[in-house]
Amino acid sequence: MSIILAIILGFSFGFILQKVGASNPQKIINMLRLKDFYLMKVILFAIGLSNILLFTLMLFGVADPSHLSIKSSYVGVIIGGGIMGLGWAISGFCPGTGLVALGEGRKDALAFVLGGLIGALLMILSYEKIKDTFLFSKLGGTMTLAATNAKGVVALFPNIPGIFVAGGIGLVFIIVAFILPD
Repeated sequence: MSIILAIILGFSFGFILQKVGASNPQKIINMLRLKDFYLMKVILFAIGLSNILLFTLMLFGVADPSHLSIKSSYVGVIIGGGIMGLGWAISGFCPGTGLVALGEGRKDALAFVLGGLIGALLMILSYEKIKDTFLFSKLGGTMTLAATNAKGVVALFPNIPGIFVAGGIGLVFIIVAFILPD
């Protein structure tokens, strides 16, 4: 049943990305250049709302915090994130929007997706040689801002209920989304 739910959620997410124009690389590039705030407003609102909903569901026991995957950060994650961000800025696609654009039949998205698959293949092929290098050095332990009750995870604000921390951050994101110019 969980694979069916994942497929439904994936198609729903892709549908929404396409409808808000996130599969158009020019819209993404204009957002990153701070020329068009529409997508930024949509993203900030969605993050804020989902943040509030997730912690509300956790508060009432509907969502199980053990499903949250909180991982340690590594040097390689920071470097890889920079490389991905550079690719995002150059191409106008992130992994999700690239797949949606590929579904629309965009040829530039095909090059982007193939480049991502080649990069993943190179990582697989080189992993044994680089696994003991500085790239896999941990940058501290696992920590969150809000208490999630996930095992082995330290909260930065342990005495404040998670719904207040997450809800406050979510509200800030939603307010910023409404304040940004059209």
